[in-house]
Amino acid sequence: MKKLLAVAALLAAATMTPAAKADLLLTVDLSVINQITITATDGLSEITTSGSDTTGVYLDLFYGAGVAGGGLGDSTLVAGDLTSFLNTSDGSPLLFRSTFPDVDTGLNLFTFTDDLDAEFVAGTQAFSGSATYTLNADDYSDMLLGNTSGDVYFPADSDDDITGLTPLGTWEVVGGVIPEPTTFALSAIGLIGLGGLRRRS
Repeated sequence: MKKLLAVAALLAAATMTPAAKADLLLTVDLSVINQITITATDGLSEITTSGSDTTGVYLDLFYGAGVAGGGLGDSTLVAGDLTSFLNTSDGSPLLFRSTFPDVDTGLNLFTFTDDLDAEFVAGTQAFSGSATYTLNADDYSDMLLGNTSGDVYFPADSDDDITGLTPLGTWEVVGGVIPEPTTFALSAIGLIGLGGLRRRS
């Protein structure tokens, strides 16, 4: 009897359809020093929801654990029309990272539409457009130390907002990342030193 139950369990497991993976909705490019570009894909929203873009979209686990960082007040929008697909862009998407009461590991994107509410509909493209920002060196370094993928939530601007929410989809770093500027400086010093040694020999 135990053998029959074990075989039945194996057969059931073999015929189970694996859970569908949520669509990739936003890509993050950190390949330019002191700059971040966030770009929409044609990925579909997992859920139907609406809310204020002043709360915005939350890229969960964007930063690594223990990465101190700041609230991104020094970030500057270079250009961008990133918005929810069903809404018009206001051309001014902004970045935020909560630092109260504790430093947050997520990245928030807000004020991206001039519509009353931002809307997402399950099975419909979630975002459109892209946005590029310049960052100070410390904030950029914090991003390089972060994770390479995670979930996207709405409406949420910090990790305490996502309790009970279902993700819209996922975000992912693409195009690779480059070493921190200090790493470049150390590498350059090393190369200069090697060049000097070669000339002396």
